[in-house]
Amino acid sequence: MFIQVIEGRVADPAALRAALDQWHQELAPGADGWLGTTAGVTAGGDHIAVVRFESPEAAQRNSRRPEQDRWWAQTATLFEQQPVFRDCPNVETFLAGGSDQAGFVQVIQGEVSDAARLRKLMPQLAGLEQFRPEIIGGTVAVDQDGHHATQTVYFSSEQAARAGEAKPPPAELQAALAETDELFQAVRYLDLSEPWLYHPAR
Repeated sequence: MFIQVIEGRVADPAALRAALDQWHQELAPGADGWLGTTAGVTAGGDHIAVVRFESPEAAQRNSRRPEQDRWWAQTATLFEQQPVFRDCPNVETFLAGGSDQAGFVQVIQGEVSDAARLRKLMPQLAGLEQFRPEIIGGTVAVDQDGHHATQTVYFSSEQAARAGEAKPPPAELQAALAETDELFQAVRYLDLSEPWLYHPAR
């Protein structure tokens, strides 16, 4: 899997969502290898989109489409400043991975000190679904430089997520969760209380 992360501030979230709805309706059918998009705007006006592709090549093919260029030229004007793009060739999933059924999504970003170690820890989180059943799944995407990570966690609801945060983890998960936390520095949280979830037509 390959993930592209797009970040920026927007003044009119409704207009941006309309633009993404348009992309999904008109351009998604021709986006070969596109797996889904999770997007939204935080209460503070920060937009983030986590776009999943089968491979870097699929993402490049999509970017080269003339209709994609035209759509982005219009959509880019909705951002207050030039948005930031992060290409992430190193992607790990846990539990169900990216989900279209989430009622709440939390994106966690930060600098990661050891991306290889972070990837090895992912299988150790297999028991997470027993401890935190409100977590549907998630992805961890590391930039090309190997130092910046974007973790996207999908929850059944925000209420359930907040309740789960207060629960102490079982002993078998404590070490893996603690080490995962230690690998992240300069962490910021982007809460998407109303996530925009897009997927290919089935």
